[in-house]
Amino acid sequence: AKSVGVDVRWLKWAVFLIASVATGLTGALIFLQTARISPDAAFAITDWTAYVIFIVVIGGIGTIEGPILGVLVFFLLRNSLADYGSWYLLTLGLIAILAMIFAPKGLWGLISARSGLHLFPIRRRLTGPLPERGEG
Repeated sequence: AKSVGVDVRWLKWAVFLIASVATGLTGALIFLQTARISPDAAFAITDWTAYVIFIVVIGGIGTIEGPILGVLVFFLLRNSLADYGSWYLLTLGLIAILAMIFAPKGLWGLISARSGLHLFPIRRRLTGPLPERGEG
């Protein structure tokens, strides 16, 4: 970026500033929701960490679309299974295990492999003619 004239120092500062403000606001909103501030409230495995891992595993790692799809699936499952108590968490775990076995790239990996659909194509692909063998 610096070689094409981007002020890298200012851009790094701006990105870190925006990310820290967003992170701080998110943390503040989380603690407002829980109405208490303590390490166990922020890092409770059953409150946040397991859900985030579930969302990423179900949706698909390495894409933008995967976690978005994972949030939608998690929201639907949470609303439909919340009345079953501890069976709810066991069902989420079973679904995550089945997804890891049968869809290692997540649901979005299955969708994009079958349809070729990429809503946010962030991966770089080499284009152009391939060199012939023997050259080089």
